[in-house]
Amino acid sequence: MTARPGRTGEATAPPVRFNPFSAGFRRDPYPVYRRLREAQPVHRTMGMWVLTRHAEVQAVLRDRTFSAGLIPELIDRQASRLGRHDLARIRRLARKSLVFTDNPDHARLRGLVNRVFTGPAIAGLRPLVTDAAERLVREAWDDGGMDAIADFAAPLPNAVLSGWMALPAHLRGQVGRWTHDIRFLLEPGLMTAADFARVHEVVEAFAGELAAVVAHRRCRPGEDLISELLAVRTGGGDRLADEEVVFTCMMCFVAGSETTKSLIGNALLALLQHPEQDALLRREPERAQDAVAEALRYDSPLQQTKRVATRDVEIGGERVPAGDQVLLCLGAANRDPARFDRPEEFDITRDARGHLAFGHGMHGCLGGLLAELQAEVAFGCLYRRPEFLEPDAAELEWHDHSFIVRGLKRLPVSVRG
Repeated sequence: MTARPGRTGEATAPPVRFNPFSAGFRRDPYPVYRRLREAQPVHRTMGMWVLTRHAEVQAVLRDRTFSAGLIPELIDRQASRLGRHDLARIRRLARKSLVFTDNPDHARLRGLVNRVFTGPAIAGLRPLVTDAAERLVREAWDDGGMDAIADFAAPLPNAVLSGWMALPAHLRGQVGRWTHDIRFLLEPGLMTAADFARVHEVVEAFAGELAAVVAHRRCRPGEDLISELLAVRTGGGDRLADEEVVFTCMMCFVAGSETTKSLIGNALLALLQHPEQDALLRREPERAQDAVAEALRYDSPLQQTKRVATRDVEIGGERVPAGDQVLLCLGAANRDPARFDRPEEFDITRDARGHLAFGHGMHGCLGGLLAELQAEVAFGCLYRRPEFLEPDAAELEWHDHSFIVRGLKRLPVSVRG
């Protein structure tokens, strides 16, 4: 994709190429985002419309006439292309997940699940989150350092969700691997036949194990998330079916673990790369919540999300026909100078409200409050100690298994007194 030429006599802008699969883009997508915002903030490339300004991205997220139900269709299309026809449960999972549904299914599911994922309920998980984070930090301090991704950011959300669901011990060691495999369904166009075979096996195993837990909790309810989902009712008496509870729990891991892991990793990296901000948080650890909000804006774990236009619509002066795919670059929107002052600077004292890291509107991330709580507690645990962390690796490695999630493969750090 090339930028529009200038008027006669003006220099033509160099081409702006959007390639989310390139190694350079994975290392640092923000120069490309900046040039796209300046040259063609709404443009068509790679068979879709790419949006990079905050105003247009937010407007599409808010507009309920744009469909979020593309993923189930893409799963079917890719599975058929690869000759996979034994994916009934995967198809049901895709079509019964809040992330991929449109109204009226979305409104029904969200209306039920929202009764459990309330602000007070999430706040009540602080002791659980603190216990898990403190345990991981103590282990790192005892060892003199850690890989902040593998030893801290990744196990924390799995431990919190497993604890909230009161999963049996034999499942807690499995959910991390299973979640990593199932998240391939978020980008079905990248899946191979081997990927489908592995994900099919994992979905069957995970769903089977959770179904057994759900059946037990229906007979013997407790005070855990699964029991609460089984108990919830609307005024008209509607409730979640057992399989809907299973799928909700699976998607809690799929949608929540990877993004929370990347949020903590990206935030810690930003702090370590900005010593003045790192020192400020160490002096004032009560700023942990502000640091998390700024990290979400500065280096969003979820970089992009897709919608489909269901009607002809104008976006940023461009006519987008019904049926066209629209890629919303959340990471670009969160560094739009029209919305945020000094957007390229990492500043934990700024007001970062208005960032779109968790989406917006009816498909705003259900688990956003829990992700923020986990990251806030994590940094409280790390920065209230007299010791501090130093990065050990000169070269950063970014995940290459996804182009919508931005996160580090590893972040080795040492504990210094």
